[in-house]
Amino acid sequence: MKTQSGKAKGRRLQQWVMYQILDRFTGLKEDDVTSRSMGAGGEDVLLSPKARAKFPFSIEAKNTERLNLHKAYSQCVDNSKELHEPLLIVKKNHSKPLAVVDAEWFIKNWRT
Repeated sequence: MKTQSGKAKGRRLQQWVMYQILDRFTGLKEDDVTSRSMGAGGEDVLLSPKARAKFPFSIEAKNTERLNLHKAYSQCVDNSKELHEPLLIVKKNHSKPLAVVDAEWFIKNWRT
């Protein structure tokens, strides 16, 4: 796959995440949730303080056929700088996106 095609795949997933957040949380506008440009360091989806109050995650998105899950999650943790809970969104062709979070955090915060 060409570099340009790979970046386009990544951009599509970032934008999908962005619109999922905007659709789910009322009161947010498009400038509250933005997709970072490809190749820029840090979180892939940027949240305003208003959006972060509703969705307190540091988001890394990976749209690839082959993935080292632990390496990708480690990047997500590094980008979060321990300020927000790391959230890794992974996707491959013809599959639904999946969310990866720390298991201990998930069990501690699960509500019935």
